[in-house]
Amino acid sequence: MRFGICILPQLPWREQADLWRRAEAFGFDHAWTYDHLTWDPLADEAWGATWPTLVAAATVTTRIELGPWVASPNFRHPVPFAKDVQGLDDVSGGRALVAVGAGTPRRDGRVLGSGAAGGRDLSAGERAGRLEEFVHLLRLLTTDRETTFEGRFYEALEARSYLPGTDPLGPGGRRPPLLVAANGPRLMRLAAQAGDGWVTLGPGPSDDVESWWDGVRAMVERFDELAPEGRRRLLNLDSAPTFSLASLGAFEDAVGRAAALGFTDVVSHWPRPAGLYAGDERVLEQVAEALPRLG
Repeated sequence: MRFGICILPQLPWREQADLWRRAEAFGFDHAWTYDHLTWDPLADEAWGATWPTLVAAATVTTRIELGPWVASPNFRHPVPFAKDVQGLDDVSGGRALVAVGAGTPRRDGRVLGSGAAGGRDLSAGERAGRLEEFVHLLRLLTTDRETTFEGRFYEALEARSYLPGTDPLGPGGRRPPLLVAANGPRLMRLAAQAGDGWVTLGPGPSDDVESWWDGVRAMVERFDELAPEGRRRLLNLDSAPTFSLASLGAFEDAVGRAAALGFTDVVSHWPRPAGLYAGDERVLEQVAEALPRLG
């Protein structure tokens, strides 16, 4: 089992930098930050920029993998997105991870008006179609030296994938792992066919822990029918009714359940002082001590 921690981009870098250093020192395998312009549940709070945060995190760490949790086509175009990914991989020395998903019909999907979804909420099917094309073009951009593409949602004209000192992609020609977030069969198929791994938040909001885990089990069974062996499987533990860092026991229980269902990675959130993901950093320290045993 590999362990991830998500640090919301809410603090000034002078305060946030130490969290990323500590995430690595605690022994987490990967660290993430949300890729939103604003996030609806915290829309009235401070919110920073994703890629500058990740690149800055790369300069204060040496081992831990880094990535967006998760990026979507809501306000991204694959051409500059691919450059951001390659830049992070370059600065970090080959530690970039790329998690992408369809996003939700909320602020990120509306904020650009006609520049994104035409000022309206996209249906689930439309968002899935955009993600499929986004992933296809992103694969071309991070595999080929030059890409020309014309699709329903995106175009690219002679987009080049060179970075200084590389030939032609990331460090040593590496293409960062592409992880696709999917809860339904259509995007699970995309994760299985075009991704290096599958990310899931589980079956959706629930007040009952056992029902939530039953829903995760059903999703795993669907993905098993689609995916070849060897795909990474990442579960957001904090979509469950119980915050994974509420206590060491809560974390151990969640990790044990995820491992039994075949997940290779789990992701928790750095405890916040209040509100969503509220918790005690002393629990995080206890979890860090337990990671070698739980892995």
